Amino acid sequence: MPPSVLPLSKWCVVSLRPVGQHARLLRAAQALGACGVPLPGLRLAAREDTPTRHALDSALTADSVIFTSPAAVRYARRLLPQLPTGDGSQGSPRRFALGAATAAALLRAGGGRAIIPPRTDSEALLALPELGEVRGRRIGLVTAPGGRGLLAAALRERGAALCVAEVYERRPARLGLAHVRRFMAAPDQGAACVTSAEALDNVLAMLPDAARTKLLRGVAVVSSARLAAFARTRGFATTVLASAPAPRDMLAALVEHVSAQRIR
Repeated sequence: MPPSVLPLSKWCVVSLRPVGQHARLLRAAQALGACGVPLPGLRLAAREDTPTRHALDSALTADSVIFTSPAAVRYARRLLPQLPTGDGSQGSPRRFALGAATAAALLRAGGGRAIIPPRTDSEALLALPELGEVRGRRIGLVTAPGGRGLLAAALRERGAALCVAEVYERRPARLGLAHVRRFMAAPDQGAACVTSAEALDNVLAMLPDAARTKLLRGVAVVSSARLAAFARTRGFATTVLASAPAPRDMLAALVEHVSAQRIR
């Protein structure tokens, strides 16, 4: 198909994912005719000290274990290369994953199959019947510090004994002049793929005024209604809700939006 008739031709798709995690999204965007630009909002760093290792050991022996992201699986595996398998059978811990990508990462790491919620957010995970009555149960939470804290707070309120292992941390990335120049040279029709409020805030704080204005004139493709509301508070006039944070889902939502706009 000629580039001019691809669904995202003359569009710029901006990835706000952490450093080193842009490739899948940008390749998929380019295959649809878009110019792909990375503007990393975060960089991830491992926590490999002895207290973190002990916390992970405790979390993985709980009655149920929740992994909050593919990064949580990856950094847990750095601390413990052979993750114990658990599927809830014969007394082994049940595994829960916040989204299909996290479940797939856990399966690849040898950690067994996980229960996933219908949406990739804490509210959907907390609504699972398996996490409804948890009073007196030990629940492991493999995650990073920061964020909303909703999951941990809700589980504690329900009476669970929480074993938290913060195996990595999110730090602000650094945007260089090359990032800004590449973005400013890209087409004016733009879409920022937003899967983290923290990443969006970091990028907006680091961009020069002209680049920030250009980003906010575009569309924010978001992975939850909460992020849609957040993006609007930061200045995006148009938000598009994707069914999941995976690149294919974000881009499918954008293609549908662009097609609808052309029909009008």
